[in-house]
Amino acid sequence: MAKYRKLGKTSSQRKALLRNQVTMLVANGKITTTEARAKEIQKIVEGLVALAVKEKDNFETVTVTAKVPQKDKDGRRVKQIVDKDTGKVLSETHRDKDGKILRIENGVTVTVYDEVEKEIKKDLPSRLHARRQMLKVFYDVTEKPEGKKSAQKVDLIDKMFDEIAPKYTGRNGGYTRIIKIGPRKGDAAMMTVIEFV
Repeated sequence: MAKYRKLGKTSSQRKALLRNQVTMLVANGKITTTEARAKEIQKIVEGLVALAVKEKDNFETVTVTAKVPQKDKDGRRVKQIVDKDTGKVLSETHRDKDGKILRIENGVTVTVYDEVEKEIKKDLPSRLHARRQMLKVFYDVTEKPEGKKSAQKVDLIDKMFDEIAPKYTGRNGGYTRIIKIGPRKGDAAMMTVIEFV
């Protein structure tokens, strides 16, 4: 007897389907799917949330020095022209008064950087392993914030550690629930909503 449902698909299709639905569940909080799929998704998600709860505090905070580009009042990077042989600054700006790009012989345009102290979370080995286990399951998700032109990548693993895991610290399992919403119109398959508790 099999320990999982085949869902009428080949193994590669089934794994891709389950990975996609698990990713969407974590990204959105709930999804609508068939009952058989929901039960398979629930097994995977419960294991990932348990892993996140176990490893959520397993990191150390480290202070690092990072280079950050300087920005002008319009939010653009500050650039200057330097001599490519000596590194001496030839011009504090790479544009003239009319906004045209300056051309100086033997000069190279470079971005001006500031050094900033940042505190970052450094994963300990067991949390790093948990992070890599989650990376095997989640697909990349992009989200387009309001008012922005380009889409940004959503870090689902940080969402698992920072948002989802703290909710379930005192709970031993049962992180998701399946609610039946009735048969599907086409083939009468039982449709369900699977969501975090």
